[in-house]
Amino acid sequence: MPAPAEPALIDIQGLTKRFGSFTAVDHVSFKVARGEVLGFLGPNGAGKSTTMRMLAGFMTPTAGTASICGHDVLTDSVAARRCIGFLPEGAPNYPEMTVTAFLTFTARIRAYVGAELTRRVDHAIELTSLQGVRLQPIETLSKGFKRRVGLAQALLHDPPVLVLDEPTDGLDPNQKHEVRGLITLMAPRKAIVISTHILEEVEAVCTRAIIIAGGRVVADDRPAALAKLHPSGRLEDVFRQITHPATSPKRAA
Repeated sequence: MPAPAEPALIDIQGLTKRFGSFTAVDHVSFKVARGEVLGFLGPNGAGKSTTMRMLAGFMTPTAGTASICGHDVLTDSVAARRCIGFLPEGAPNYPEMTVTAFLTFTARIRAYVGAELTRRVDHAIELTSLQGVRLQPIETLSKGFKRRVGLAQALLHDPPVLVLDEPTDGLDPNQKHEVRGLITLMAPRKAIVISTHILEEVEAVCTRAIIIAGGRVVADDRPAALAKLHPSGRLEDVFRQITHPATSPKRAA
């Protein structure tokens, strides 16, 4: 008999977040399995970052559930956070620390010590090509390098789940190519969610795409399948058509 399918590493059911009378995320549900790279798309204010913060345990949902590797992010939050690497919007850090000091601090929080701590920090620096700036204070780095420091802390403990909010924001073309290559390399072993405004990035690295608008999931399929929903065959046009239908160009008669 074939082995039973592995449970999804990410499982979101009816996730909702309200701020007073405003509903930012409205009954969002989806699962992500190992080996999937999910592009999480939507216009500004659609609810992408709010959903990712709830998934990472940084924000409490109004309703619904989210679990990481079978651990509920609210009722079993410590176990869930052990399984996730989270790169939030803005990649917050301690600007006065050097890159190495910040990643060492992160490793200690993750309970690494001794040679294993050093190995983890060195490997994260190598993966994100930070060797040349490892002794610089983070506040002296460019936006792109700061983003890579944030990515390094998310990868440091080699988690099975990665949730990355705009991972290539501020990177130059070569750096974007490197990060996309890294995501592709890690993908078979992990469940990865990427929020991005760069649709070519979705087509390059994502096996699946979800479009969210007004806090609700409005499309969920493979990028190539979604692209076929518009006569142009371009994902950009599908995105515009779904999220701003009144302004989408009409097909010529």
